[in-house]
Amino acid sequence: MKRSAGLKQGSGFKAKTDKPASPFEAEREAARRKALNALKRAKRAADKAGIPLSDWEGEFIEGVSDRIRTYGRAFGDPEKGAPGQALSAMQGRKLKEITAKANGEEPKRRWGRRKPPEGAPE
Repeated sequence: MKRSAGLKQGSGFKAKTDKPASPFEAEREAARRKALNALKRAKRAADKAGIPLSDWEGEFIEGVSDRIRTYGRAFGDPEKGAPGQALSAMQGRKLKEITAKANGEEPKRRWGRRKPPEGAPE
């Protein structure tokens, strides 16, 4: 009776070999996953709450998700975002606005806009 020792090749167990080449690569991959998850959460929250997103917001979420999956980041100009980040500063701001809308929060007043006086029509 002959018994084989150890695991056979192709038995389903695989060693992790897909380690990033450097800490910078690992950080960039984490930023990519974080951005994709934030986009999914925003869309899911809007769907769950029954709040319709505008056409522009829907296209924004889909387009940014596609660019992140394809290129690892959603912007081409390195001056528009920090190195290793998947979203530019403005894309991050718009994502926060969409998430706030999906959660039913009031939109924040932009800089320089006054609060309307009490009792005045908007």
